[in-house]
Amino acid sequence: MTKAAHSDALVLFGASGDLAHKKIYPALYAMCRRGRLDIPVVGVARAGWSIDDFKSHVRDSVRNVHGFDEQDCARLIALLRYVDGDYRNQATFERLKQALADSKRPLHYLAIPPSMFPTVIKGLGDAGCAQNARVVVEKPFGRDLDSAKALDRTLHSLFPENSIFRIDH
Repeated sequence: MTKAAHSDALVLFGASGDLAHKKIYPALYAMCRRGRLDIPVVGVARAGWSIDDFKSHVRDSVRNVHGFDEQDCARLIALLRYVDGDYRNQATFERLKQALADSKRPLHYLAIPPSMFPTVIKGLGDAGCAQNARVVVEKPFGRDLDSAKALDRTLHSLFPENSIFRIDH
């Protein structure tokens, strides 16, 4: 079995949300502290933020982590990129493609309401951001069995099973 290539960018949909603020940014900070995060982290949200606003939001999230270190935080902040926009607007995904620059294997983390999963998946596909990519979807995975099956079909329209990660938090 061939070992899969590492992702070369992390795209976080829902970058302004509670899940990202409480769980994901502290986890990314911990990865930086351990020297395990060295790829661009592209936040995507419809918050009306600038990149400086996004960096401030992330800093606020991690500043009370036990053992906080300013240099570790600075390493995380240096990795951040930001795309502001509506997930229903294809221009958001075109800006994301530009923010990904030379990335060839991004990991798209969907920390968004499940109702937005199909919209974001379609936007990624239409912008060419799904090729060689991976996707992480947060639980709940649909509202019921039928919606879960529909979501599974949507994911598989762009991503092979070994590139789809379903997680519970």
